[in-house]
Amino acid sequence: MFPNFESIPSPNKKFKTTPMDRSFDHLTEEIIFAILDHLHDDPFSRKSFSLVSKSFYAAESLHRKSLRPLHSDRIPTVSPRYPSISKLDLTLCPHVEDSFLISVSSAWKTTLRSIDLSRSRSFSNVGLSNLVTSCTGLVEINLSNGVALTDAVMKVLAEAKNLEKLWLSRCKSITDMGIGCVAVGCKKLKLLCLNWCLHITDLGVGLIATKCKELRSLDLSFLTITEKCLPPILQLQHLEELILEECHGIDDEGLEALKRNCKRNSLKLLNLSRCPSISHSGLSSLINGSEDLQKLNLSYGSSITTDMAKCLHSFSGLQSIKLDCCSLTTSGVKAIANWRASLKELSLSKCVGVTDECLSILVQKHKQLRKLDITCCRKITYGSINSITSSCSFLVSLKMESCTLVPREAYVLIGQRCPYLEELDLTDNEIDNEGLKSISKCSRLSVLKLGICLNINDDGLSHIASGCRKIKELDLYRSTGITDRGIAAIAGGCPALEMINIAYNDKITDSSLISLSKCLSLKALEIRGCCCISSVGLSAIAVGCKQLTVLDIKNCVNVNDDGMIPLAQFSHNLKQMLVCCL
Repeated sequence: MFPNFESIPSPNKKFKTTPMDRSFDHLTEEIIFAILDHLHDDPFSRKSFSLVSKSFYAAESLHRKSLRPLHSDRIPTVSPRYPSISKLDLTLCPHVEDSFLISVSSAWKTTLRSIDLSRSRSFSNVGLSNLVTSCTGLVEINLSNGVALTDAVMKVLAEAKNLEKLWLSRCKSITDMGIGCVAVGCKKLKLLCLNWCLHITDLGVGLIATKCKELRSLDLSFLTITEKCLPPILQLQHLEELILEECHGIDDEGLEALKRNCKRNSLKLLNLSRCPSISHSGLSSLINGSEDLQKLNLSYGSSITTDMAKCLHSFSGLQSIKLDCCSLTTSGVKAIANWRASLKELSLSKCVGVTDECLSILVQKHKQLRKLDITCCRKITYGSINSITSSCSFLVSLKMESCTLVPREAYVLIGQRCPYLEELDLTDNEIDNEGLKSISKCSRLSVLKLGICLNINDDGLSHIASGCRKIKELDLYRSTGITDRGIAAIAGGCPALEMINIAYNDKITDSSLISLSKCLSLKALEIRGCCCISSVGLSAIAVGCKQLTVLDIKNCVNVNDDGMIPLAQFSHNLKQMLVCCL
């Protein structure tokens, strides 16, 4: 039956058992915990649940597994209430001293499995040593951004024998000696992130690959490594993700030797973005044996020539490729169209050489595309949109910001032919109200970006409000045809709205904010430069939108202390606010 609540501090010592308490006595612990499982992502519902009765208060306390405190000094107070914490997120606590880590070790010695210290400072190897030796069940530690962390800390970290995931991004003082200690001590590692650890070389990476045989994911981005460390990495039997972004020390000449020695591996994701020294010959050498490859990122790299595309011809399991800012050739595009694989995700953002002909060739072959990014492909016209929507009717994400040659009538095709769209980015385009009317048929749409769309107004937005009721994110940045009437329609028709950007729209007044105050799920509001907004509208947001976490009111010149006071009183979840004025 249900656990005894007397052992857990009550929110009110004088509160006595009520008929409501007794009416739930027949519910088992499993049933109550099942209810709480459904409230996991909603802190307000969990809080309301815990205030129903003493029994519910006790249940919520025992059930909670994760904690994200606003201040580290609160832990000694709250730790008795939450005895089962397994995940501790300290990203909101910039100052974490050794005494705090010692108290954490004592409070959750047997339950803690994950801790995030990626934005915390002030602790030393003393506190960390106490943490890893006391909490033997610890499997995840994030120490990213620890620019002051040294090899001495890595030596302490090596005592975490059960560690499976370790993030050390931007720990720029760590050397091969420190990472060598981790390699020897943490042999169960499955994920390791070392990006921007600039003093780690081939020696340190080689030690990791030799000692940590269970690795699944390895991020070596921006390291000064060469191809010398790659043979032991590619021999890791379980490695599925390898990220080598901007590793300039790796080039075709060095990779050529790999081709003769590579055996079949389990690699599924390979990121070679910003590696311009790797051409088709180097890529062919690197992926030799990677028959299970599913995702490949070649962004900001070499031109996509016929030879580059042909070396991927036989990878039938390839599902996603990113070629952002690469130069495409027509022959290269035709070679991609002949791949055995049927792509589900293709990113051509800012690619040079993308034309209507290129896109038509690609989408006619890869008709199963779910995600397509053609941002800033400025040469495409109506023909591209016609080909995309005719061939890829199962698209769930289409990003086409700044495709300025696409005419208004083309956007009607999106609504007519792509009913499964969930994300659509039309920033800085020629779409008008007729286009929005058609897009309103995409009832699954949750993210819609219409920033700098100067041909739309309230009428078009009303169509979106009536047809796209699942909208969570709406961007109307500098879409100056929008007024209070359009925002009122969105607020009334899109109850799940979590983020809206109406910055620099001079027709937006307090009336819009009063309408948006009814959106109880609103978490982010950007109203920068809305000169007609005052403290009246901001007060309405503070009172109505209790989940607000991000607020941008820069250059809202009519907002004064009368608007700030309600924020202090009601917006207890606010984490980021921009208030500077010119």
